[in-house]
Amino acid sequence: MSKVVVVGLGYIGLPTAALIASNNVEVHGVDVKEEVVDIINRGEIHIVEPELDVAVKNAVDNGYLKASTQAIECDVYLIVVPTPFKGNHEPDISYVESATKGILPLLKEGDLYIIESTSPIGTTEKMQELILSARPELEGKVNMAYCPERVLPGNVMHELVYNDRVIGGIDDQSTERAMAFYSEFVKGDLHPTNARTAEMCKLVENASRDVQIAFANELSIICDKADINVWELINLANKHPRVNILRPGSGVGGHCIAVDPYFITSHFPLESKIIGVGREINNYKAFWCVEKVQKEVTRFEKKHGRKPVVGMLGLAFKPNIDDLRESPALHITEKIYQTHPKNLILIAEPNIEDHNEFPITNYKDVYVKAEILVYLVAHKEFIGSTDESSATILDFCGVLDV
Repeated sequence: MSKVVVVGLGYIGLPTAALIASNNVEVHGVDVKEEVVDIINRGEIHIVEPELDVAVKNAVDNGYLKASTQAIECDVYLIVVPTPFKGNHEPDISYVESATKGILPLLKEGDLYIIESTSPIGTTEKMQELILSARPELEGKVNMAYCPERVLPGNVMHELVYNDRVIGGIDDQSTERAMAFYSEFVKGDLHPTNARTAEMCKLVENASRDVQIAFANELSIICDKADINVWELINLANKHPRVNILRPGSGVGGHCIAVDPYFITSHFPLESKIIGVGREINNYKAFWCVEKVQKEVTRFEKKHGRKPVVGMLGLAFKPNIDDLRESPALHITEKIYQTHPKNLILIAEPNIEDHNEFPITNYKDVYVKAEILVYLVAHKEFIGSTDESSATILDFCGVLDV
């Protein structure tokens, strides 16, 4: 395999760079943060992901992975940068554009350019226009494709290898070239298509999951009002051979499920009714959780004549990771932190050491001191540990029913 540049060394870019480098391929990683570059060049990592530390260290020690803030001339360029929002949940592809502009002077005939960043439909074609407007001599000479990641945080290194990939080029030749590239390190099946379909596939996958989670979250709100144990109900309903209701939570977070549906609704607002309502329900669930905590605080005050010690357990957007992006647990904690006396709030997140807004407390201390215990994320440390606490418990993530 030829030399590879990976632009963006975050939760997907760094594992991807490490995986390619582990196949004895020279990989040049690019990130805008000097601190990230320095950490990686020491053979260390700046995120929590099982097995990634070993993969990065080996790749750096063996000379196959290097990082810097600038791209170098290579043969394959992977764009793995964030695609955040702007305005009213409108997708912002400025990072993709910036990354593309950064490699423009380096592109040459025969190069392969691939976008992995979650992107609105037509992004790959827009980047083709950007490249050819600046480098018209490259028309028909650079292969371009879109290949979205579809990995689960906490199991990324395994899933990058064994999950199927959907690969869509701007033309058949680009698709074939990208397929050949991924076949060098992906053991899952590779499915060829065109760029627009590949872009939509990524969005549809996560929008589908978002809608299914919305059903579970809506069900949890109904069951709370009807005085029904939602966890028992779902377990019984799932005994039906064709029913598979997901587990509710405190909302939906992360940079995929909580974000990707907006890439559809922003472009097709009239046609995406179910997708849009699903987003509204999952967003509302976090506000509902805040209200439940506040009502329990008020109930405690009326009974005891003072404010309680509240323990908030979990900040990440899903169990057993350190990723706080779009996290409903973080949002809920911030709201409670703003309205409750600071000295009466204990916040635990086993996967991070500190936070810039509030102090982090060891979860075992929270169990001992809290009078209201709020489970927001089902981290493994929390499972089966409720016996240590005599607090009133609000379980928004099913810790008591795992």
